[in-house]
Amino acid sequence: MLLLLLVPCLGFQQQQVARRARMMMSSTALGADLTGKVAFIAGVADSTGYGWAIAKALAEAGATITVGTWPPVLNIFKSSLEKGKFDEDCKLSDGRMMTIEKVYPLDAVFDYPDDVPPEIIENKRYAGLESFTISEVASQIAKDYGKIDFLVHSLANGPEVTKPLLETSRKGYLAANSASAYSFVSMLQHMGPIMHQGGAALSLTYVASETVIPGYGGGMSSAKAALESDTRTLAWEAGRKYGVRVNTISAGPLKSRAASAINKKGERGFIDLAIDYSKTNAPLAKDLFSDDIGASAFFLLSPMARAVTGVTLYVDNGLHVMGMAIDSQALDGGLAVPEPVTT
Repeated sequence: MLLLLLVPCLGFQQQQVARRARMMMSSTALGADLTGKVAFIAGVADSTGYGWAIAKALAEAGATITVGTWPPVLNIFKSSLEKGKFDEDCKLSDGRMMTIEKVYPLDAVFDYPDDVPPEIIENKRYAGLESFTISEVASQIAKDYGKIDFLVHSLANGPEVTKPLLETSRKGYLAANSASAYSFVSMLQHMGPIMHQGGAALSLTYVASETVIPGYGGGMSSAKAALESDTRTLAWEAGRKYGVRVNTISAGPLKSRAASAINKKGERGFIDLAIDYSKTNAPLAKDLFSDDIGASAFFLLSPMARAVTGVTLYVDNGLHVMGMAIDSQALDGGLAVPEPVTT
C-alpha cells in the first residue's frame, strides 16, 4: 500500500501561522508565472499532504494540476472532490479555486500491465480500473496533454517499517525500495519522453537516508538513501537526454499517515517523538507545515531554479545540521543552550 504524507489537524494558533504561510504562497510572492505549464503529482489522496501543498503552490502561479492516486482510495478521493469537501483547502490567495484537472489511478509498484498479479486484478478495490501502471498512466497523460512540465513523486511505502533492519525480511526490504525509490526511476523512464525541455522532476526524502533514526525501519532508510543517490544519477542522465532537472527535498518530521504507521500499539508514536525532538533540537524551534515543503518545491520546480539539479534540499528547520541532542540527559547542567526565539 502506498502511504501518503499527511499533516494533522492544527490548533488555532498553528492555523494562524499556517494562514500566514499561505499568504506568502501567492503567485506574486513566489515570483513566477506558470500559466500553460502542466504538472503531474503522484501520491495525492486528500488535501493535507505534501503532494497537495506542492500542487497548490504550483496552482497559485497558474499551472494546470493533474494527480495520480492509489487505486484503493481513488473513489473516496474523487467523491470528496466532487462533494466539495476540499473546497476550503482549494482556495488560493487571490480568491481563485485550485482545480485538479484530472485524477489518474496510479499504483507505482507496477511498470507495465503484465507486472500486475492476479490477486490485484481480482481485488475489488481495483474493480473497473484497466490502466493504473506507470507506463499506462504516462501514455494516458501524453494522450490528454501531449507533454508536461513538472513531475512530482510524493509517495512511499515500507510494509515492514516498524521492524528494525536486522529483523526485516528480503521481501519487505525489496518492497520498500520498489515503492519508495525505484518508482521514481520508473516514472522518469516513462514520463521523461513526454516532458518539455526545461521541465523538472522532484521527489521527497528523509534524513534517515544518511543518519541513524531508530524506529524508521523495514528498509525505508535504505530506500531513501537509494532515492537520493538516484536523484544525482538521474539529474545527469535526464538532464542530458531530456533537458530535465531532477531534485529531491529532505523534509523534517511532520505527522502523516505514513509516519503514523511507524508505531507500536500502546506506545507514544514515532512521529510524535520525532516532532518533539525536532522542535527541541533544531536551530529553528518551530512547527513545520506542509506549505513549507510546498514553497520549497515550487522554487525547485520553477524557472527560478533553472540551474539547480541533482540537489537534496533540506526543509527541516535546520535539524540536519545538528550533531548533538541538546536535550540529552548527558548534557544536563553542563552546556549553555540559548532559548529559542518566540513568535
